[in-house]
Amino acid sequence: MKSLIAPPFLQKGDKVAIVALASKLNSDDIQPAIQLMQDNWGLKVVVGESVSASYFGFAGTDKVRARDFQKMLDDTSIKVIFSARGGYGSSRIIDSVDFTIFQQSPKWVVGFSDITAVHSHIQSLGFQSLHAPMPKTFLKDDYSLETLRAFLYGESQKYEIGGNELDRFGMGQGQIIGGNLCLLAHLVGSPSDINWDGKILFIEDVSEYLYNIDRMMIQLKRAGKLRNLKGLIVGSFTDSKENDEPFGKTAYEIIAEHVAEYNYPVCYGFPTGHDTANWSIPCGRAATLAVDESKSVLTFR
Repeated sequence: MKSLIAPPFLQKGDKVAIVALASKLNSDDIQPAIQLMQDNWGLKVVVGESVSASYFGFAGTDKVRARDFQKMLDDTSIKVIFSARGGYGSSRIIDSVDFTIFQQSPKWVVGFSDITAVHSHIQSLGFQSLHAPMPKTFLKDDYSLETLRAFLYGESQKYEIGGNELDRFGMGQGQIIGGNLCLLAHLVGSPSDINWDGKILFIEDVSEYLYNIDRMMIQLKRAGKLRNLKGLIVGSFTDSKENDEPFGKTAYEIIAEHVAEYNYPVCYGFPTGHDTANWSIPCGRAATLAVDESKSVLTFR
């Protein structure tokens, strides 16, 4: 089991960039994150044009967002690219971005939610990226932010959480992949899709109708995505919604039903996603998931 290629880790004095790959934002929302990275982490921060751009719900037109991302990918002095926020829109631009220079001089790309599309695309090229808090969410949870800082600076991480009644016990090893369930289903069959066989998958989502969570799990199952996993980590499914006619199961119960026939370990309640706690996960890194009666432990190589 090998990890994908890890970009170089950060050192104090390095230059990092913030771009907005999806929905628009108020640029004032990321000022505390910029201040923190400059004062506490010792970094130089460059802010892209998309951060203050607006086109309907997007952070500028597709052309503006793609151009901004391209500029930061091609600038070899920049060591990390943060997406300022998620929302919607990164899959609209991913096919117009040229990753040639990135592949020669890789850097960390950081984000979650809609940025799942970018993570999967980067993994398809053979590189790791970080599913982690974004500048707009930096200050939501101190420990989550510390996990991001630790990964960026090359420090080792090991996570442990308590057990859940739906957990399935066992141990699995493989590259860790995943992100937002809606985006993962959306990517099936696209150029950004990757092979899930032998991988540890993590999933999360927010504000989805329960029947739609069921539909997305069926999509992944019918596409053969769930069959040959080495483990499954179920993160936050925040603010799941019912129809007028109740679906009758929770998000976790829906997921448990669709993976019941498989025998890999499954842990529920992992703090990643759209809740306050959003622990960082290096997509494409080799990991071990161990689940028993009392706890789940996720270790990265």
